[in-house]
Amino acid sequence: MAHETQFYIDGKWVDPVTPALLDVIDPSTEEAYTKIAVGSPADVDRAVAAARAAFPRFALTARKERIELLRAILAEYEKRRADAGEAISREMGAPLQFARDIQAGRGNAHLERMIEVLETFPFESMQGNTLIAREPIGVCGLITPWNWPINQIACKVLPALAAGCTMVLKPSEEAPIDAIIWSEVMDAAGVPKGVYNMVQGSGAVVGEAMSAHPGIDMMSFTGSTRAGIRVAQAAATTVKRVAQELGGKSANILLPDVDFQTAVTKGINSMMVNSGQSCTAPSRMFVPQERHDEVKAIAKAAAERFVVGDPRNPETRLGPVVNATQYEKIQRLIQAGIDEGAELVTGGTGRPENLNRGYYVRPTVFAGVRNDMTIAREEIFGPVIAILPYKSEAEVIELANDTIYGLAAYVQSADLEQARRVAARMRAGNVHINYPMGDTAAPFGGYKQSGNGREYGKWGLEEFLETKAVLGFQAA
Repeated sequence: MAHETQFYIDGKWVDPVTPALLDVIDPSTEEAYTKIAVGSPADVDRAVAAARAAFPRFALTARKERIELLRAILAEYEKRRADAGEAISREMGAPLQFARDIQAGRGNAHLERMIEVLETFPFESMQGNTLIAREPIGVCGLITPWNWPINQIACKVLPALAAGCTMVLKPSEEAPIDAIIWSEVMDAAGVPKGVYNMVQGSGAVVGEAMSAHPGIDMMSFTGSTRAGIRVAQAAATTVKRVAQELGGKSANILLPDVDFQTAVTKGINSMMVNSGQSCTAPSRMFVPQERHDEVKAIAKAAAERFVVGDPRNPETRLGPVVNATQYEKIQRLIQAGIDEGAELVTGGTGRPENLNRGYYVRPTVFAGVRNDMTIAREEIFGPVIAILPYKSEAEVIELANDTIYGLAAYVQSADLEQARRVAARMRAGNVHINYPMGDTAAPFGGYKQSGNGREYGKWGLEEFLETKAVLGFQAA
């Protein structure tokens, strides 16, 4: 990779103002495999200046120009999708085939969707004699996470471009190489200089500088709730808009009439995807008390079918978690579950027996969990699931909503009307009935401390727009 020690600013690859390097660790070996440059507030200043200079002209581009630009990005991304998948696998540990097909595939999905949205989006409408105009908000600061890196880059960069905004992207320093590939794609597609800029670095330095910067009109952040609070606090001094997609502790409610063999197995599989490192992971499985023992056996068998190992081995279904900090947090929380009296059904602390290095976690199932236990309250972000028994529909709705988070919820039932009734009571931004397919046109975001604002499709585009009323636009 030719650009690991550079940033992309004003249409060209540039060296940092003050040279500084950071190791990029392969979590399967715990060893550095490359280094990246990390930025400073001075680099943020350069990127913001470029974005501000480019904004007046780009904001006035016609819809057709922006559609053509998105199509050019799609064509260039198709050429680099496999490269992006390989980078994601190495930097954050996803199994290689999963990283290529699913992780990198999200780039294509969001590109195709945003082109479709932009073709018909109503930027102007009339209300009597008043014109209602939707205009680009300005220069946007975009901070993206390591767990679904291309997905989050795409669902921020693309609607910002479609809206006519200019931007500065700070990808996660844990997953920086796919962002370099993305930036190379943007350059090859002919994005006008200054419209898209990318600065690598830490959240505490580059992220804070972006959030507080008076030249940035909006911050869009995806990450932990703790970090999201810091972004909002830094942004408050300039009263800029802040859109956030934060943590989750999603309930998965299995109602009594469900096929338990199917529903439990799918629930375990959904939880373990990406080694449990998904903010929507269904980490609390609520089951009828009288079916608790049956569910334990099904869950144990499903979890133990997961092969943990080298992401490059085609038999691997679970790679390592992203880094030592995450590994140690997961170990601490598994131990907390044991110490607080939850029943360890399978898994537990330490690496799987066949692995002696790498940040590998044993797929872990706890049963007999109470909703006041640490493993039911904290977002673990690893392949760990808690099974919680309930006695009635009213009780399970109360328990499912008893969390500071509200990103997603899952409801399983053979009776669609009953599932809809329970779904309507969930205090969450996304509710999944009977494990449906994903929908990149549906609004994605959370209630409570899972954030604010919405991403994906037209909802994502609207986040990057201001609303203007022009009274008297037509003569009375």
